[in-house]
Amino acid sequence: MNRSSIGAHVPVAGGLAKTGLAYAQELAAEAVQVFVANPRGWATPVGDPRQDEEFRRLCAERSVPAYVHAPYLINFGSHTEATAEKSVASLRHSLRRGREIGALGVVVHTGSATGGRSRRTALAQARELMLPLLDELDDEDPYLLLESTAGQGASLCAEVEDFGPYFDVLERHPKLGVCLDTCHIHAAGHDLAAPGGVKETLDALVATVGEGRLRLIHANDSQDVAGAHKDRHASIGAGSIGADPFGELLAHPAVAGVPLVIETPGGKEGHTADVARLKELRDGAQSGPRSL
Repeated sequence: MNRSSIGAHVPVAGGLAKTGLAYAQELAAEAVQVFVANPRGWATPVGDPRQDEEFRRLCAERSVPAYVHAPYLINFGSHTEATAEKSVASLRHSLRRGREIGALGVVVHTGSATGGRSRRTALAQARELMLPLLDELDDEDPYLLLESTAGQGASLCAEVEDFGPYFDVLERHPKLGVCLDTCHIHAAGHDLAAPGGVKETLDALVATVGEGRLRLIHANDSQDVAGAHKDRHASIGAGSIGADPFGELLAHPAVAGVPLVIETPGGKEGHTADVARLKELRDGAQSGPRSL
């Protein structure tokens, strides 16, 4: 039960099950993440009921946890009324589609304070817009998973401590969780490659949001050094984080049972190698006793 599934974000053009799960099988992925809309647009397309049902059925049969990544344009801290309104509609669509395909969580970027607004004002707006969406969720719905950024611009959440105010304005809602992107958190300034860096970061996350809130990890190496504030992913072991810290991450108690999905470059060949490498690191990390 405490074994972390290793998987990938998969393409779905042509069908969630037909294309997405077929790709996942070729990678030997144990978890999947998908888009249910154009990630760079506002369209809210209806799903294909047959593909939805097949996707749900096969994920259940294969014990493959599934996740949805909401579109990138969503920003609940935007000063533009149209963007704020579209963000609500887009995230509501992702949550609904997540339920329809049996997803465990919907990942959304935490956004930024635009138009010269203060972080406090932007977070107050995020509360106004997001709390109603959270309150619409029931036990059958996916969790809403906040993903921090690499710290570019006026980001509302980049370092681990930034999750605290975000969780507070959302009343630490029971359907709220965290998706930790290793590239983002490293680029934001948490040096995962430094001795003890992974443990320090994960300990701080648990202290900030509480136990059980970490529900998904985007496992990506970083092309840039810690603190660079650049969101440029690299294959596992090919960036400034390196491979060993991923083993340390997989050995941390907070990661027990939490799926990891890659969003790395390299196409199918590179993705297959990254999934295999993380499985090796998992098996090595989880063969020994876990300790705080």
